[in-house]
Amino acid sequence: TQSDRLRQQSLLFLKLDNGSSKAKNTQNSIISATVTQPADMYSNFCKLKPLSPEEALEEHLVLESIAWPKTPPLPSPLSLNNTSDPAHSTFTILPRKRGEQWYIGDKLEVMIKMYDFQGYPKKSGGDVLLARLHNLTLGAGAAGHITDYLNGTYSAVFSLLWEGSAQVQVMLTLILNVILVHPSEAVTELRRMNKEEPDRIFFKSQFRSSLFTRTTTCNVCLRPTEQPVCNYTDLHTGEPWFCYKPTNLSCNARISNYNGGYKKNLTTMEKLFQRLISHVEGQIVSSSSGGSKPSGYYYQGVWRALDGSTVQQFNTSSAITQCLKGKVVHMYGDSTMRQWFEYLNASLPDLKEFNLHSPKSIGPLMALDYANNIFVTHRAHGPPLRTVNVPSMELHYIANELDNVVGGSNTVVVFGIWAHFDNFPIEFYIRRLMSIRRAVVRLLSRAPGTVVVIRTGNPKSFTPSGAFVNSDWYTFQRLKALRAVFKGFNVHLVDAWEMVLAHHLPHNMHPQPPIIKNMINVLLSYICPQKVG
Repeated sequence: TQSDRLRQQSLLFLKLDNGSSKAKNTQNSIISATVTQPADMYSNFCKLKPLSPEEALEEHLVLESIAWPKTPPLPSPLSLNNTSDPAHSTFTILPRKRGEQWYIGDKLEVMIKMYDFQGYPKKSGGDVLLARLHNLTLGAGAAGHITDYLNGTYSAVFSLLWEGSAQVQVMLTLILNVILVHPSEAVTELRRMNKEEPDRIFFKSQFRSSLFTRTTTCNVCLRPTEQPVCNYTDLHTGEPWFCYKPTNLSCNARISNYNGGYKKNLTTMEKLFQRLISHVEGQIVSSSSGGSKPSGYYYQGVWRALDGSTVQQFNTSSAITQCLKGKVVHMYGDSTMRQWFEYLNASLPDLKEFNLHSPKSIGPLMALDYANNIFVTHRAHGPPLRTVNVPSMELHYIANELDNVVGGSNTVVVFGIWAHFDNFPIEFYIRRLMSIRRAVVRLLSRAPGTVVVIRTGNPKSFTPSGAFVNSDWYTFQRLKALRAVFKGFNVHLVDAWEMVLAHHLPHNMHPQPPIIKNMINVLLSYICPQKVG
């Protein structure tokens, strides 16, 4: 699991032999009515609408399935003495049960023991760990599966999937944006912030009349004030969105939306964390813990699936064109989804993008290969969406867009929605996914041949400014929620989380071209399981 930002990290290197090693620190339908929020919102102002009994039960089950181990309360006064210290921590590669030789298909198990800054063993779990096995010479890499024994001890299990040597990396997420080097307490703080400060990222909207323009704050949840509120909850999906009503202007006068910024009122712990940043040495990268089973691995720089499917290689523009010939591909989501649109647009010389004079950050974007009858579109998902100033009427919810797709055997729907939801309560994200899923079910009911593909979130690079709102721990929890919500439905997943995690390249919200190429190969393999041409 993870954490994105502001964290120290340790890389622990070890050869594949028996024994132990000391961890080395290398460091658009709207309601325009004016409403006033109820007074009880002061205690927990981000309250979502009640669900039906069936939906409430599903939400409860999803929350149970993604539950993180209990994390300790924050010490008072704040101190790092009892928090996890990678420099004191150890890991040991366990001996093979039969003989000393390792074979392809074997399971390599590493036991990790966490110690605090005073050298005492940790007694609780909840640390955020990543494990990765890789060989740069072979272009090979795989993520490990981490088990938390809730007592300061963890195991990382790797499937040995290629011949030759390998290097074990264990990355300890020291979430510096919260408590520096103590992931378990960091999770405590990350949970608190999403409950008490979901509006730490806020949005703005402009309202205009013939006489003047006003700007007010908008969000999923607004703190109650004496100022009335405009309710822009979507009539079809029920997705909430509110803006403070501007003085002397109607709610219908709203014309634009943009990212307002980040609230800088830091907590005591966050200030302590920032003071300690200067003491962090070494490379700072993302981290994670794996799922129950790896979805694939890299070999010779190529992603290979472990679910029995074959990832075809579309290494030329003609191969991609042959696969997409006669297809309509609709992409929805954030900028990581737009990255796929841009990749296809750059890779196919005959795919020509229309200039619709629409904002690049939200679209709509369209490209056409007339000769091969290929049509590709992209549109951003609805709010919350951190963008430059864009027309509010261009903010469309994915579920509403899917309800306008005819579908069929020549239609591909791809979406990715994750990066703009990290700082909100997880329930809000689960409900967004359930809304999209209902639209997917309707689409597949009227057009069963439609191919639906979902891009998951992925680990990101370290940036101090993003630590409090885009933690990789948030992203990993939302990845698990997405898997749970769409489990058993006729959709395909591109496991961007693991494809970034297992690769040797640095983590980045927008992965580098070699990783994107592999993601596109997975996407095209779902569209064309039997490679054309």
